[in-house]
Amino acid sequence: MKSISIIIAGIITAAGCSVSCSGNSDAPTGREQLQHDIDSMALSGRGTVGIAVITPDGDTITANDSIRYPLMSVFKLHEALAVADQLDRRGHSFDSIISVNRDEVSADTWSPMLKDYPEGCFSVSIGELVKYALVHSDNNASNLLFSRITSVQQTDSMAHALTRCQDFQLHHTEHHMKLDHQSSYDNWSSPLACAELISLTFTDSIVSQAKQDSIRAWLGQCSSASERMAAAVKAVEGARLYHRTGSGYTNDRGEIIAVNDIGLIDLPDGRRTVIAVMIKDFPGSQEEADGTIAAITRRILSHFTE
Repeated sequence: MKSISIIIAGIITAAGCSVSCSGNSDAPTGREQLQHDIDSMALSGRGTVGIAVITPDGDTITANDSIRYPLMSVFKLHEALAVADQLDRRGHSFDSIISVNRDEVSADTWSPMLKDYPEGCFSVSIGELVKYALVHSDNNASNLLFSRITSVQQTDSMAHALTRCQDFQLHHTEHHMKLDHQSSYDNWSSPLACAELISLTFTDSIVSQAKQDSIRAWLGQCSSASERMAAAVKAVEGARLYHRTGSGYTNDRGEIIAVNDIGLIDLPDGRRTVIAVMIKDFPGSQEEADGTIAAITRRILSHFTE
């Protein structure tokens, strides 16, 4: 019996040595390596950096996700879905036309729409307003949609009803934040809540098919902040980005209140991933903040494309 025990013990020891010597037991998994990478990038970034990733396998990986990050214009995705929902309830399409008076818009805000409609009063479809908001991040378009179609409170309620991650809150319009920059902090979200919302936009039936297809297409045409996530995705041949950006004002300490990019990426091999990067109170320049998001995106994409 003693000799049998010695033999069994020897087999177990040898097996353990074989695993240990091969290094397999200590090698990090792909998920563990990605978690390590985003943790290190979040900790080494200037300001407060939050990251969320939904991998092609559906795993969620986050860093600094428990902090409230100002949304800025990222909330125009929430708004677009709420506008579509309200129109569906009323039986109206994106082709519905509204008339706009000049006193309803401001020349003192970011608004490419005003270059297309320089006259005092004009008529525009609701779909065009949503497109201006999503593609060009137009603040006047957003303000008009909030005043004419859906309120901030309705938008907040609709988005909360959609998502499992409830870590976000909407209180103010672009107009209000323009008047009081500090109020930007009241429209906040975790990176994971944003990642989940854009993911749902492409995987679930949220509003009528035609409206949701339009919203998806306009996210793919987003022209703002091209040096952030878009710069990293452009370097990956065959990849496609659908995203919504957000940029903040400067606070009393001279920091940029928020620099964000939330994107869904179709990878060259047909898989899909979602990345949300949100930076709060960035102490450097806009160019440096944009570069930080591009670098983080490149690092994450390398896990799925190399």
